[in-house]
Amino acid sequence: MDREIPKEVLAGERRRRFIKWGIAAAAVIAVVIVLLSTMRKSVNAADIIIASADKGTIETSVNASGRVVPAFEEIINSPIATKIVEVYRREGDSVNQGTPLLLLDLQSAQTDVDNARDEGRRLALGMEQTRLNNHTYLTNLEMNIKVKEMDVNRKRVEVANERRLDSLGSGTGDRVREAELAYNTGKLELEQLRQQLENERGVREAEMQMKALELDIFQKSFAEKQRMLDDARILSPRAATLTYVNNEIGKQVSMGEKVAVISDLSHFKVNAEIADSYGDRVAVGSRAVVRIGRVKLDGHVSNVTPLSKNGVIAFTVMLDNDDNDRLRSGLKTDVFVMCDIKDDAVRIPNGSYFKGPGEYQMFVLTSDNELEKRPVTLGDSNYEFVEVVKGLSTGDRVVISDMSNYTNSNKLKINEKK
Repeated sequence: MDREIPKEVLAGERRRRFIKWGIAAAAVIAVVIVLLSTMRKSVNAADIIIASADKGTIETSVNASGRVVPAFEEIINSPIATKIVEVYRREGDSVNQGTPLLLLDLQSAQTDVDNARDEGRRLALGMEQTRLNNHTYLTNLEMNIKVKEMDVNRKRVEVANERRLDSLGSGTGDRVREAELAYNTGKLELEQLRQQLENERGVREAEMQMKALELDIFQKSFAEKQRMLDDARILSPRAATLTYVNNEIGKQVSMGEKVAVISDLSHFKVNAEIADSYGDRVAVGSRAVVRIGRVKLDGHVSNVTPLSKNGVIAFTVMLDNDDNDRLRSGLKTDVFVMCDIKDDAVRIPNGSYFKGPGEYQMFVLTSDNELEKRPVTLGDSNYEFVEVVKGLSTGDRVVISDMSNYTNSNKLKINEKK
């Protein structure tokens, strides 16, 4: 017959089972903690840049993208519609002032100039002929006036003689009146000739002025044709480097089409673009810094395009050291235009992480030597520092390198192994 197990024995068995389960659960939890600790993402110390936040002055700037271009560049266009006959120089050649670059077909242009020159001679001869005709005509009028003056004087004497004879009784009143009528008629004819001479002088002078104006207009037109012909002999306007030449012999080119470009590759400037929302911060004369790799070049804004195009405003930066060895035509650069000065601002070094003012999730070094993600508000910046508006205090150490690979991580271990 079975005996009943004492309650003390049953209670002991239950305690032993609870202890075993507790130990097993504790072991599982410990293993999970170890695994989680092992699986936590880490980053190599050598792969990140950590900087400290401090307090100081920030000369704020706006960031723009730029491209290095020659300080001087001249585009040479074809002044006439023609074709390319011969090319004398290649791209990259150094040329002096007056060096022939290429030859255009000038036959038709030369014919036009020759015809115009002949037309100019014809106009000049016509003007001289008109001058001689006018001189002859006016001289004849002057001579007629002198003859008429003599005739009037003779008739005046005849009037005086008839009056004297009439007073002596040898003449008649009819002869006196006849002589007086002839004298008065002669005076009127003389006055008419004098008025005609004055009028003809005005008309002939106006005619000569018209001829002179026509000749002057033609000479200006001829000078323009001659200049176009001279320009069609494509010569370098100054000592520079030939950076482009149309070398397609036989190709038809239209008037105004680009055929060559010469540039001064010993001095450079920077053409930059910035979002039009920052347009009020860019002004002529503003100090600017151009960054090429680790090289920083000072300069100033020389001109700003007044109109926005495709959401950007273009401006030009003239460099103080425009012949620096790092400058190459076409090289892309970062341009910082200085705007304002802020004192006692919390700041961190500028880096690839900064894309403009706004909210950022940045990794901050904790006292446990781990990286913890923290929301940080950043403000204005320059090429050296970024203003911290909120989220960091002086002395905080923050990662300023690119951490885009750890977007989903809130904490990171620092792996000191290289």
